[in-house]
Amino acid sequence: MSAYPDLVSAFATGLTGGDLPAGLTARIPQEAERRFAVYRNNVAVSLTDALKKRFPVIERLVGPDFFAAMGRLYLNENRPKSPVLSEWGDTFPDFLAGFPPLGDYPYMADVARIELARGRAYHAPDANPIARDLLIVAAADPENAQLGLHPSVQILRLSYPAVSIWAANQAGTNGQGPTSTKAEIALILRDREYQVPVMAIGAGDAALIAALQDGQTLLIATKLAAFAEAGHDPQPILVRLMQAGAITLPKEAP
Repeated sequence: MSAYPDLVSAFATGLTGGDLPAGLTARIPQEAERRFAVYRNNVAVSLTDALKKRFPVIERLVGPDFFAAMGRLYLNENRPKSPVLSEWGDTFPDFLAGFPPLGDYPYMADVARIELARGRAYHAPDANPIARDLLIVAAADPENAQLGLHPSVQILRLSYPAVSIWAANQAGTNGQGPTSTKAEIALILRDREYQVPVMAIGAGDAALIAALQDGQTLLIATKLAAFAEAGHDPQPILVRLMQAGAITLPKEAP
């Protein structure tokens, strides 16, 4: 009998269309291949459904049938490494970027990056928002003030107008592809209501958020934002982050 690692390897190969793993049988031996084929199909359908739940806008853009076929090709080379299916699909955007049938739709990978980031934001650790009085104190002393940001906060610098495409393909919309070629920057976070909005922001906002995440003082963060975008006003993005509960106390140094 094969060693357990060999059996696991043979089983995984069988699931991607290989031969029936050695040692597998049924009460009626002739039915072993047919029963394993049913199991193989059930696994493929389940994993494709899990992928569809993580990337619903991609499915809407390409259509259910195309997505199902594409999903099976993806899972043949990218089997889950964890039983937690919400963690599977991290390489899907890169897969889309290199998938020849989507060569004329290069924005697909960016849209998938947004959907992937939304999942990460939703499952990010909790962190208490900063108290209003402490935030007022920090704003009064920007030279020394440091602000933390919720672990869900992410900035995506995209090559295409993927935020606009993502927004145009939500439930209740008509759905459409890009109407421009302008690159966008996405801000993604989990708000107080456990919603995960996607917002297009400017270069100044992105620079300010990145600086705060790097542990810079509020003064330096605003200067970097102004360098990235002349005349940048930090107040609107700080208010937006505050309202979302995304401004926290900074992490203490270890």
